[in-house]
Amino acid sequence: MARETEEALRARILLEVRALLESDGYDAVQLREVARRAHVSLTTIYKLFPTRDDLLVSAIEAWMEDNTYIPMKPPPPGESIHDGLIRVIRHVFDPWERHPIMLEAYHRARTGPASQRLDNHGLDAVIPVVSAVLAGATPRYLEDIAVILSNMTFSLLGQCADGTLQVSQVLPILERTVHRLTANNEPEATEALRCRDSSDPLPLAPDAAVPYRRTPTDSPAPEQP
Repeated sequence: MARETEEALRARILLEVRALLESDGYDAVQLREVARRAHVSLTTIYKLFPTRDDLLVSAIEAWMEDNTYIPMKPPPPGESIHDGLIRVIRHVFDPWERHPIMLEAYHRARTGPASQRLDNHGLDAVIPVVSAVLAGATPRYLEDIAVILSNMTFSLLGQCADGTLQVSQVLPILERTVHRLTANNEPEATEALRCRDSSDPLPLAPDAAVPYRRTPTDSPAPEQP
């Protein structure tokens, strides 16, 4: 029987890690259990993956390649920047909506030593289509979109991971963000200024901040008096 190549052995180990991540989550990935499932020794795992973090990140990257970072088609003629960005965001987040346990695993891994590695992996995956969507945009506009969307995205992932936001809420929030980034907001801003400077401005309601207070999504609703 031919000896298994290092590449094949690595793929077999990562397959077991991915199965554990998808079924039981980030903390379930213990090296002894991975070795047992993959029928390899701990020495073999450490030879291929120097640390548990490296093993986890490699498995998450492989899952992302097969689910989230599948190559996208370039924008069709006439597609607006708004529609193009929404298409990219939905392409990336749809798999996470179907597998929220992998979103949590991604966030957990990204808060560790592999943050830059995961960020660069994602950047390399989406840059080709995003560059096509934003072709012709000024450098300042590109920078603003990148800063706002990336920070908003990672903030939302963190809220999902700590239980203050449901995964199903991420896409609608990002879609609203893209709308504000690509729409003409001047009419609403002008109207707000006119109302504020009028003799009888409308004050913010006392409960205006309620939607922004962070509470666990699974906490019981407050009792009615």
